Amino acid sequence: MLDRDRLDDAVKEQYVASCHALAELARRETLAWFRSAQLTSDSKQTLEFDPVTEADRAAEQAMRAYLARHHPEDGILGEEFPPVAGRSGLTWVLDPVDGTRGFLAGTPCWGVLIALTDAQGPFLGVIDQPYIGERFLGGLGQAQLDGPRGRSRLCTRPTDDLSQAILFTTFPEIGTTAERDAFARVRDRVLLTRYGMDCYAYALLAAGQIDLVIEAGLKPFDIAAPLAVIRAAGGVVTDWQGGPATGGGQIVASANPRLHAQALSLLAA
Repeated sequence: MLDRDRLDDAVKEQYVASCHALAELARRETLAWFRSAQLTSDSKQTLEFDPVTEADRAAEQAMRAYLARHHPEDGILGEEFPPVAGRSGLTWVLDPVDGTRGFLAGTPCWGVLIALTDAQGPFLGVIDQPYIGERFLGGLGQAQLDGPRGRSRLCTRPTDDLSQAILFTTFPEIGTTAERDAFARVRDRVLLTRYGMDCYAYALLAAGQIDLVIEAGLKPFDIAAPLAVIRAAGGVVTDWQGGPATGGGQIVASANPRLHAQALSLLAA
């Protein structure tokens, strides 16, 4: 059974290369549908709108086909299709379009999420924004952004006071009433709060543009890649109690440990 501590340099390079290959495949499939008049969606739930599109399915199928060829021993956990059990101890976690609502609306802040995990959790991740052409990769000694301006290093901000922090969340009506009240305690202390960025908010945190992301109701495939990227850039990601974030649920991501502690204190108040 492989884990991150037993991967030699050649294997690490192979996994990083596979992350890029998977992201390229997903770019091709998602861009074929983005802002297309032919794009339609179905809802996964009957009581609320939880959309899935042809782009979601096509991108995940393309990535799964690549993994079946190049990493047949590894497991797969994806949003749109059943999990595949692996034998290596490693699992690829795929979210082909994180932010499908934004994708449907034509906004360029959705993304493709790819992560590699072992028993300890995610240790390599990619947040890819195909339309803008930005790819945020973190883990195995790397923390980098490739985009229209070339390559740069990912590094979170040193902001250590909530009063100077920029906070993001996807939905203003976050979670339950109790969760909304907890979020409001942090919101009322920060410099600026913005909404609706989906996974791109986590990418901005890793790139040193913002300081906090607080959300509730996430699934494992929503947070695996952002967790790896943000940690590689120097940030902190936990649940609202300060515990592991790999299972999803209530998530707080911060630029640094001092800011994280302040956010946790208010969420628990």
